[in-house]
Order: sequence, then structure tokens, then C-alpha cells
Amino acid sequence: MDTTTATVGGLVLALFGGALLLWCAAEVRLRHRVRRSGVPVVATVVAERDVHGQLDSAPLLSFSVLPAAAGGSGSGSGSGSGAGRIAELVLTRPRGHTPLRRPERFAPGAPVRICYDPDRPRRAVLAAGEIGRAAVVDLLWCALGVVCLGAGAGLLAAIGR
Repeated sequence: MDTTTATVGGLVLALFGGALLLWCAAEVRLRHRVRRSGVPVVATVVAERDVHGQLDSAPLLSFSVLPAAAGGSGSGSGSGSGAGRIAELVLTRPRGHTPLRRPERFAPGAPVRICYDPDRPRRAVLAAGEIGRAAVVDLLWCALGVVCLGAGAGLLAAIGR
């Protein structure tokens, strides 16, 4: 293999593998944090209007969230009781759901247990009981990252000899 080709190939593989490992670590950490400290709710799967949305493996979910209290208001204003506040409807797709096809249990109208970040309600993850093989999928993505990083490092090491 030509030295230039091996160098470029090694750099591309090493950068891709490293970026994939960083992305996997950040995504797993985020999902774990939202499951641990997020707000658990039951969402409803919404029917998709476009063809591309129907092909997405992560279902479009709808759930209600109470809006945050008015910023800067003290406890003496009486607005902290929650009376008169209207729930906001949130539409989002859960993070970390990567099967090739959408499972049958995510048919439109089906209830799904999720946890969401109260600071960012659109950041939602499936509850622990709703995911089947998330750890296996996460390990496969990490393995792909390690293999690419190793192949890139191997190519770069072979050039240095």
C-alpha cells in the first residue's frame, strides 16, 4: 500500500473510531443520567404523517409536561402553587433507540414508559423496562469504534516502521 494512502486511511479510521467511542460514551452517560434523575411519565406513540418518519426506528412520542414556574418570581407571589398552569404537549423521539425496524409494541396509540430531563423535556429516553438489548447495541457500537481505532493505529504504526 502506498505510504500516502496508508497515512490517510489510518488517520480517517483512527479519527472515526475515536469520535465513535466519544459519542458512545457521551450518549450512554446522558441516557443513564436522564433515567436516574429524570421525570418518569407514560408517553403515547403518535402516528407518523410522512413516509420518512414511518421508517424511523425510534417512535414519535407525545407526553404532557408542566411548564416551569415564571423566572424570577419569589415565593411570596403565590404563583408557585401550580394553580392555573396548563400542561405543555411535547413531541420527541427517544434517544438511544437503534434497532433496524420499529418493534410492534411501538404501534401508534401504544403507551410507552419514558423518563425526560425536566430542564429539557425534548431530551427523553425509554425507561429501563422498555428497552430490550440496549447494552448489547451499545457494546456493538463501542466494538466498532475500537476496531476502527485499532485499524487506524495499526496502519499508522506500519508506516512508521
